[in-house]
Amino acid sequence: MSVFSSSLLRSSVASRLRAAGCVFAEDEARILLAAAATPADLAAMVRSRADGRPLEHVVGWADFGGLRIAVDPGVFVPRRRSEFLVRTAAGLTPGGALVVDLCCGSGALAAALAAQVAHPVEVYASDVDAAAVDCARRNLAGIGGRVLRSDLFAELPAELRGRVDVLLANVPYVPTADIALLPAEARLHEALPALDGGADGLDVLRRVAGEAPQWLAPEGSLLFETSERQVPEALAVVAAAGLDAALSWCEDLDATVVTATLR
Repeated sequence: MSVFSSSLLRSSVASRLRAAGCVFAEDEARILLAAAATPADLAAMVRSRADGRPLEHVVGWADFGGLRIAVDPGVFVPRRRSEFLVRTAAGLTPGGALVVDLCCGSGALAAALAAQVAHPVEVYASDVDAAAVDCARRNLAGIGGRVLRSDLFAELPAELRGRVDVLLANVPYVPTADIALLPAEARLHEALPALDGGADGLDVLRRVAGEAPQWLAPEGSLLFETSERQVPEALAVVAAAGLDAALSWCEDLDATVVTATLR
């Protein structure tokens, strides 16, 4: 429990954050006050947040799918909209399923999926970024998840081929030219490979979809997010890979998810 219980202090912190452009200043003030152990900690955290560092990097965690997910500086912050991808995947995850989380970042998707299903699952996760791999190992340790530093499938054990029931791939899908339009929190503080999807935003998806049929079990599914404007081309990408695609959309989270199943 935080030692900072003064409503005046909370109001002061919220005012500082609001002046810095934080839309949810009051909520963020409560989180910072709860996280700080000393007045010096609080001052440093408020200064860091006001300077534009993501709140999750400042406090070291993100709330995702009802879990507290460790997020170190530089690591991609799991977005709330990705909870829809997890919910969609949960409906396709049988008991004892083999789940692989590519471009795993902090491992938030795999951790949340394992928490949402009522039965144990076997989890592998991979990311090309060393800092993300360190985070994911901590976040998936409780479920025995194995996390590898890997460029997509490259370092996954060969014995997983043809056995993956659920393949989560929250690939980067921001077109390179649009990176400059992202909020500074993402553009300046998250690893560029976690954001940049190439000229049309679909370069990494093409690589994943191209290899997915070799790894998926019969009737196994690849699930990924995309933007509304990218849907036609994303569906064409998975169709060309020999996968049958279904589209899901969540209005509340403004999230679009493609489920591509091995024919």
